[in-house]
Amino acid sequence: MDILWILWTIPAVIAVEETLMDSTTATAELGWTVYPVSGSSDNSWEEVSGYDENMNTIRTYQVCNVFDNNQNNWVRTKYIRRRGAQRIHVEMKFSVRDCSSIPNVPGSCKETFNLYYYESDTDVATRTAPPWMENPWIKVDTIAADESFSQVDLGGRVMKINTEVRSFGPVSRHGFYLAFQDYGGCMSLIAVRVFYRKCPRVITNGALFQETLSGAESTSLVAARGVCIPNAEEVDVPIKLYCNGDGEWMVPIGRCMCKAGNEPVENGTVCRACPSGFFKPVQGDDPCLQCPINSRTTSEGAINCICRNGYYRTDSDPLMMPCTTVPSAPQSVISSVNETSVMLEWTPPRDSGGREDVVFNIICKSCGGGRGGCTRCGDNVQFLPRQLGLTDSCVYISELLAHTQYTFEVQAVNGVSDQSPYSPQYASVNITTNQAAPSTVSIMHQVSRSVDSITLTWSQPDQPNGVILDYELQFYEKDQSEYNSTTIRSQTNTVVTRGLKPGSIYVFQVRARTVAGFGRYSGKMYFQTMTVEEYNTSIQEKLPLIIGSAAAGLVFLIAVVVIVIVCNRRRGFDRADSEYTDKLQHYTSGHMTPGMKIYIDPFTYEDPNEAVREFAKEIDISCVKIEQVIGAGEFGEVCSGNLKLPGKREMFVAIKTLKSGYTEKQRRDFLSEASIMGQFDHPNVIHLEGVVTKSSPVMIITEFMENGSLDSFLRQNDGQFTVIQLVGMLRGIASGMKYLAGMNYVHRDLAARNILVNSNLVCKVSDFGLSRFLEDDTSDPTYTSALGGKIPIRWTAPEAIQYRKFTSASDVWSYGIVMWEVMSYGERPYWDMTNQDVINAIEQDYRLPPPMDCPSALHQLMLDCWQKDRNNRPKFSQIVNNLDKMIRNPNTLKAMTPLSSGVHLPLLDRSIPDFSSFSTVDEWLDAIKMGQYKDSFASADFSTFDVVSQMTMEDILRVGVTLAGHQKKILNSVQMMRAQMNQIQSVEV
Repeated sequence: MDILWILWTIPAVIAVEETLMDSTTATAELGWTVYPVSGSSDNSWEEVSGYDENMNTIRTYQVCNVFDNNQNNWVRTKYIRRRGAQRIHVEMKFSVRDCSSIPNVPGSCKETFNLYYYESDTDVATRTAPPWMENPWIKVDTIAADESFSQVDLGGRVMKINTEVRSFGPVSRHGFYLAFQDYGGCMSLIAVRVFYRKCPRVITNGALFQETLSGAESTSLVAARGVCIPNAEEVDVPIKLYCNGDGEWMVPIGRCMCKAGNEPVENGTVCRACPSGFFKPVQGDDPCLQCPINSRTTSEGAINCICRNGYYRTDSDPLMMPCTTVPSAPQSVISSVNETSVMLEWTPPRDSGGREDVVFNIICKSCGGGRGGCTRCGDNVQFLPRQLGLTDSCVYISELLAHTQYTFEVQAVNGVSDQSPYSPQYASVNITTNQAAPSTVSIMHQVSRSVDSITLTWSQPDQPNGVILDYELQFYEKDQSEYNSTTIRSQTNTVVTRGLKPGSIYVFQVRARTVAGFGRYSGKMYFQTMTVEEYNTSIQEKLPLIIGSAAAGLVFLIAVVVIVIVCNRRRGFDRADSEYTDKLQHYTSGHMTPGMKIYIDPFTYEDPNEAVREFAKEIDISCVKIEQVIGAGEFGEVCSGNLKLPGKREMFVAIKTLKSGYTEKQRRDFLSEASIMGQFDHPNVIHLEGVVTKSSPVMIITEFMENGSLDSFLRQNDGQFTVIQLVGMLRGIASGMKYLAGMNYVHRDLAARNILVNSNLVCKVSDFGLSRFLEDDTSDPTYTSALGGKIPIRWTAPEAIQYRKFTSASDVWSYGIVMWEVMSYGERPYWDMTNQDVINAIEQDYRLPPPMDCPSALHQLMLDCWQKDRNNRPKFSQIVNNLDKMIRNPNTLKAMTPLSSGVHLPLLDRSIPDFSSFSTVDEWLDAIKMGQYKDSFASADFSTFDVVSQMTMEDILRVGVTLAGHQKKILNSVQMMRAQMNQIQSVEV
């Protein structure tokens, strides 16, 4: 059955027959040789003219000797060349007389004859040779008639012609003879055609097969190799067909198929290149396919279609799939902020790009508004379920920093987004996190222990989320219930727990508190007190050390007493205060305790570079990578970048560089700030990471403060903070100045512009370039004193302006100005007054009024800082204590300073100007620094003072004032305007 199926796959092509001899084509006598010789007997074959079935004249041989016995009549053809044939076919047309129709015929009458052949390389036959017998002649077959004719048929001129075909082989000589033997019949040999067969030239299964001679036997199969038609190639195995003995093709093996980019046409006999706009990706008999949407071909015979500009296809996309593009941006991003976490939701993009594999990525940027601009969020930010490859249209983001502006970009991407040269489309949303409790304390350390006490210390939480007010330590015996725990509150990160049992294990947990409340307790940590035996053993081991230490302490105490006596005697000889001897306070102080670190002025070194080497860590330039320029300083550029020290995590830093072409003095002045900064280590003082002095450019590397300078940060966030938050900032500044004052360091330039703010709203004192030379076009308001040097008049105490007397007390005066700057959200002290007017007003005991909504307790603290007698000003330690009390008792911050203050000092009143001094509402808005709303007021028809004076909070909102600080400022000014108008009307009456 399988063979038949294979045969059916071959087109029905008739075998080719090549004729070697055809008696019907003879135009003259055939001249065949007969035996016995014609003429010697009447019993031999006789050549006569006759007619075929179409009544055409032909030459035939006939014999009819039925009445004689033992007939042996032969007729032999002429020599026939075989022309390479291996098997010969003989077609014979003849008629036979029916023996029964002949009267008185003997029994020897035959209706058959024999066919013989004889091979020979040359025409050598004669009348007698080869002998007329079966050997050497080879018998092919006895030929019998299918039907015979009678006398009746002859009378009716009815011809009954038989046609028989016989074949023989193999033949190997150059030619052969045929012979027909009659042995007693009455017949006529009408036509003889000798031929051989061959398989024809054919195109099948994608290949061309040339004519092939059939085999020698009827069952022979002759293999023929095919040649693939143009633009086709073989599949799997070499293609072959077999030619059988009858000249028929059979048993196909293998096949050729059109190559990729070509299709079969004309019944598979031609492989034609795919026309333009069509393609075929693989070899086969399939037709070409039309290019999918958004794709095209560049030439005929394409195996694939290339995508049009802006459209792409992934490696896994089927070639029949349309080209697709990137999705559009997500739509309708909604944010829901909860303290330091946010839920983002959005709707899918309007255009998916034609794909179903759209996912979303979240890009988080922290935009503190500082010098560094927006930066990528750190690894601490958590995304649920994940940050990249979101399949749902929502994400929960946590572990954000408190009071920080964030920008979230929701990107839509699909399988071809990475092939686009452009960034993914996105929708962004800006949010500001709220206040939040601090994160957990990571670890506690045991400092010391005894039989009844354990001293513990811990590091600040990784995310304080504001100013740490205090810590709460909870502890209990390990064998006891947590409900029996004891708590201790501490304003520092070190606590001594007393009253413990000897040799007992205790469980400790600690948590931090900010204005937002307590954070979570840390993990449980276990510490054990000493047993009595351990304590006694340790005392015995330390006894020699204690005695030695006591003796050394006594010697040291005697030496200190002697030094104090000598110093007091020397001071008796020189009581005069010289404005040129202020450096003395850096070296000595009557209030210093033994072991306290003292600030050392780097300019006292004979070689200032020695101070740099002593106080600043040298960093290899290969550890520093500058990312971008964020500003310009006096000596060069200020940049942000990364610092990666060996064995430590990479950190974001600020980098000050010294410009090229500097003098040695400029280099010394530039590095002096590092020599100063390197001596300080306090959470509210900017931290020096190190310097680069051994390569160019020279650099000072400090910690990076995301929100930049305090004054610009406050102006950008006008009205956005609570009073408690502002007091927390002031407390941090005061704590840093308390530390500096304790080291006998005088800042001399304390101002909000020199306070830096990080992402957690922690304020840090900076700018220690005390002895630098300011340029003439500086934006800092300064005053050149008679003694030389430039002084920031608006922030400087009167004794420092007049006598150049800088002390920690003069820094306290400057701190009071900083307080005023903070509470006014970066307002310029003394507004647009000239420096000389400021000096005159201070000499007349005028002081700045309270900023809008400033609690009276804070303004009173400012006035205390502005006492004319420096000895009456509070110390920074007292300021820190006062601010701590306010934070612990927020009710003290609710009382506001009335407009007619009861303070003894006269106040400058420039915050709420007299409206009668202005001719238009626009001038009034400019005066109260709200000029940006002039167009809004005009559009809402608030164009006269009569109308403006009647404005309510609803009117202010309707105008478009959305910032709380601006609303309060405008409303207070409107209320004052209304009061002034009523006062004028009462006077007129």
